[in-house]
Amino acid sequence: MTSSIPSQAEASLVAKYRCTGGVAGSGVDLEARVTPQVTAGRMDVRWDVSYKSLQKFGSPGFFPEGSSLHLEGVVDVSGAWNGQLRPRGDQAQAQLVPGSYLELPEGLSDGAALDRTGTIRFEPRGLTLKFTPAEGDVKVNSDESSEIEYTGSWNWKYTAPTYDDHLKDIQWTEGLDATAKLDFLGTKVAYIGRREQNLGKIRVKIDGEEVTSGLVQPGKDSTGADVTGTKTQEVLWTSPQLEYGPHRIEITNTESKLAYLDAFQVFISDVPEPPQHDRATCTLQNDPGAIDVTVPGATTTPTDDPTDTSSPDPSDTGDPTDDPTDPNPPNPQDPDDDSHAIGGDRVIVVPYASTSTSASSTPKSTGPTATRYYRAQVANTPSGGVETGVAPGEEQAPVGLMAGGMALVMGSAGGGLLLRRRRAAHAGGAQ
Repeated sequence: MTSSIPSQAEASLVAKYRCTGGVAGSGVDLEARVTPQVTAGRMDVRWDVSYKSLQKFGSPGFFPEGSSLHLEGVVDVSGAWNGQLRPRGDQAQAQLVPGSYLELPEGLSDGAALDRTGTIRFEPRGLTLKFTPAEGDVKVNSDESSEIEYTGSWNWKYTAPTYDDHLKDIQWTEGLDATAKLDFLGTKVAYIGRREQNLGKIRVKIDGEEVTSGLVQPGKDSTGADVTGTKTQEVLWTSPQLEYGPHRIEITNTESKLAYLDAFQVFISDVPEPPQHDRATCTLQNDPGAIDVTVPGATTTPTDDPTDTSSPDPSDTGDPTDDPTDPNPPNPQDPDDDSHAIGGDRVIVVPYASTSTSASSTPKSTGPTATRYYRAQVANTPSGGVETGVAPGEEQAPVGLMAGGMALVMGSAGGGLLLRRRRAAHAGGAQ
């Protein structure tokens, strides 16, 4: 029989964690409120996680909208169900730059089917987290507030009135060996600037090494001819495909000529499993305790009419029917016949609502008033007394009964003689 398991009142535990490394940096404090929920046929655990320190999980790089922060807790379950539940939750992030803090998932949850009754204990354990970048690309602008590192004589210029540069500004230099560097996480990167006549040649390095020996020539078009006019937001160089991870791009002006930097474009291909450097390790800082939930089973005992306070004789195990050997059964047609002597038994008519024989916790009336029979403690009383142990006395002649009978006969005879004399007198005309 499947047990009917009612909902349990919610109770929570508070687990405190200290997370370090990866997106946690030097340390981030979290608090998880752990709430088990048990309903009919299922158990679930919910975690509500919140920051408890000023420091938050930070973005490790430049990422398009849709990156995700994934948290996973561990709850040991023992008793009527043994194993682990792993509440999980993900939170999509807006476009990120280094220094952006990460939003936490609204809640973590996990559950399992429950087909047993008994006491179940829930104990929170570990917590892990990882950051998964979204697939796509993001442009890193060249303004002075960006993460680009400049060495040499670089100058920022607002260009909206004349040119359509990215975000309406640009960096320029005429210094020999002026350099711009960007550290990023991704799988590819591009250098964006302008094309126009008589610009300096640019050397590009990835992770400190030249990818090719040739230099970028922004003064030429794709055919190698000199550029006429000015072309903005031009992709001047693109890296080969890189393994996802931390990288650095570095551009250097190799001549004392004008050179531009409008933006770097970072690409992220699909990353099915985030690397270890984006993860954080979280350590439990307190003893949160445990929660025990008792899951009751179904009852198979029928419930009697609560208005019936009488108790049947425990020695009477038969059906509540008349004794088939009784020569004087009660008369059901006689409304006044509510008590009858049947040998040594006594039958009492009482109203009751009979119950269903199924294992239901709800009383169900089956119809009109029925009859219950309660047997006497002693069915036949011995002549010597009710189980007194005294032998019956000697038999005596019924003298009193015989004397009474004779008196009755003599009285009847005398009455008849008197009646005849009165009739005779009347017939003779006596007044």
